[in-house]
Amino acid sequence: VDVFQAWCGPCKPVVNLFQKVRNEVGSNLLHFAVAQADSIDALEKYRGQCEPVFLFYTGGELVAVVRGADAPLLQKTILKHL
Repeated sequence: VDVFQAWCGPCKPVVNLFQKVRNEVGSNLLHFAVAQADSIDALEKYRGQCEPVFLFYTGGELVAVVRGADAPLLQKTILKHL
């Protein structure tokens, strides 16, 4: 989940990374979503920052958080939790 705020928007360049990995591992294993922290109370702790935050869930449980658009770290985190 790409968590963003209205004033800085979602991290669009990372979408390409997720699509690439999704094509490699299969579309049923990886799902990408965006969520605006301003409008979701559960994401309040991610407000007020201009860096993107990516939340990784497996089986409905939060398993990892990556701050910043570090493509190698994001890919490593995705593959680790798949």
